Amino acid sequence: MTKIFRNLLLAGSIALLAGGCASGPQFKEMDAATIPTLQPDHGRVYFFRENSFVGAAVSAVINVDGVAVGQSLAGQYFYVDEPAGTHTVSVKTEAENTVTLSLAAGETKYVRTIVTPGFIVGHVRPYVETPETATKDMKSLKYVGRTDSDKNLH
Repeated sequence: MTKIFRNLLLAGSIALLAGGCASGPQFKEMDAATIPTLQPDHGRVYFFRENSFVGAAVSAVINVDGVAVGQSLAGQYFYVDEPAGTHTVSVKTEAENTVTLSLAAGETKYVRTIVTPGFIVGHVRPYVETPETATKDMKSLKYVGRTDSDKNLH
């Protein structure tokens, strides 16, 4: 019983630290002045993962059409601009999980990632979320910005 409690305490501590590591603004602090305008033939996809005790230390690369665009990290979000059309989002730990979405020019979509139990490590699963639910759930999440190694990553 003590070992279980110790492991739960460690996982909780990792979750708090992981959520605190991102230094970007919270979603509720972002406004139109800080977010670039979309190109006319593109849409925007926000990726986010809430802070959760379950799988807090698990991270996974998020791919759009086979190209890495960022990571699923607890308490964080980012966005990418993609050409209008149908796109496949995939996330892989010990198993690969995918979701397909249609993106219209000027449209914004939201993809939530969650961690579910796996055999060795948690599985990160992507889900298309409604704008109302996503923007409410993202308010306190930290923005993870663009990196120099990926021109599409915001």
